[in-house]
Amino acid sequence: MNTQIKLSVSTLNVQDCVDWVMSPECGGIDVFIGTVRNATKGKAVIRLEFEAYEKMAVSEMQKIAQQAIAQWPIQKISIHHRTGVLQIGEIPVIIAISAAHRDAAFDACRYIIDTLKQTVPIWKKEIFEDGEVWVAAHP
Repeated sequence: MNTQIKLSVSTLNVQDCVDWVMSPECGGIDVFIGTVRNATKGKAVIRLEFEAYEKMAVSEMQKIAQQAIAQWPIQKISIHHRTGVLQIGEIPVIIAISAAHRDAAFDACRYIIDTLKQTVPIWKKEIFEDGEVWVAAHP
């Protein structure tokens, strides 16, 4: 299998994703790491809370990975996403991709995060100093 998909309440590990996609056939690994920032649209963020429709989210992430493999010469793809309460600086999403050449890895990585934002049933609640709001996982 050339994909590793994970939805977890546990802390995500960037090195685990990089190690999993590492391959002697590959000359490039691209990694996207999404982190919880301390402000959105000028409002101070206290924390984020992620929820997912787990079975469908994992299935959709697998589908996105397979679409990327069909479109670019990718060796391996790892997509990990967290659920639960995340504090500022924590990692909600990691995407790691290995390919023989960097262009394919870069293009596939951008495609995966952009498509994940649009289609995967993961939602986040942004907790601000003055209230909270539910939004799509990656607006």
